[in-house]
Amino acid sequence: MEHGRQKVNRKKIITAGMLCLFLLGRGTGCSGGRKVYAGNKLAASGNDPWVVLHDGTYYYCYSEGSSVKISSSDSLATVCRMPGKTVWTADRSTGYFKDIWAPELHFIDGGWYIYVAADDGKNENHRMLCLEDSSSGSPDAFTMQGVVRAQTDRWAIDGTVLAYNGRNYFVWSGWEGTDNVQQNLYIALMQNPRTLAEDRICISVPEYPWEKNGVPLINEGPEALIINGKVHIIYSASGSWTDDYCLGMLTLTGINPLEKNAWRKNKEPVFSKSEKIFGPGHASFTTSRDGKRRFIVYHANEKSGTGWKGRSVWAQEFTVTKDNDPLFGEPKPASDILF
Repeated sequence: MEHGRQKVNRKKIITAGMLCLFLLGRGTGCSGGRKVYAGNKLAASGNDPWVVLHDGTYYYCYSEGSSVKISSSDSLATVCRMPGKTVWTADRSTGYFKDIWAPELHFIDGGWYIYVAADDGKNENHRMLCLEDSSSGSPDAFTMQGVVRAQTDRWAIDGTVLAYNGRNYFVWSGWEGTDNVQQNLYIALMQNPRTLAEDRICISVPEYPWEKNGVPLINEGPEALIINGKVHIIYSASGSWTDDYCLGMLTLTGINPLEKNAWRKNKEPVFSKSEKIFGPGHASFTTSRDGKRRFIVYHANEKSGTGWKGRSVWAQEFTVTKDNDPLFGEPKPASDILF
């Protein structure tokens, strides 16, 4: 009898396990308001995660070698584990074919664009590229349209788009001069998705102690986060290879985003290491498919001191204050959470 009960229990366990896998495979993570337990660790490895929700589908855009790939799912819980499709491969003849960093997928004026940093193997030649989708419908195949170049043409990475009051602004991390001593955040008005209308304006430099761990000094990975009309730029600070990599926040308090004084910097980081998670940074933001829940997607390390090679991709829900500021809490260790 005891042996018989063990068999029954084993069958129940197997059946439950298969059901769980089936649910995750069907993408029920945060799909359409449905709830199922799924891990907050979206991928075992990954850098600079960019996840966007468009017409009910989540897209995860990332680089692999000299290519940019996109995976898709109807669930945030599974999108980073779905097979990726190569949508662009760098061409050596363009001069931008190595060190493909932090691609972002944006839907602008009815079309898909990817902004990605690349160089020729020399870091000082990193610039932001604009890739445009040549197909209709879902993002599928991209071609390089050129460099998104400011009049003050300097090293540039981590470009993103801020859509505000009917205009698009390009925000990125760059050098003031030609030496790798400090990364600042710059903004410029866009003439179209491929071209800047004006020269760059610096809106943030590393200034607080929590922004100055590691050399060179770093502000990078800017991402727009608009909450009920209030505009924030969440950015990464300190050395990306350190445990102290963290997220800071700029808030638009003025009228014109192109004026440095229109931005207020938070005096403390808004998301930083915890007892078990280190170096959280370079986030993107999305929602549940019904729009009722907000999520931050970021990379971080489970082991102290593992730097770039120890990163994984994570997501967790966040809330907002009555003043429409984000409350991210602290990065949580790997666990089953209610997605």
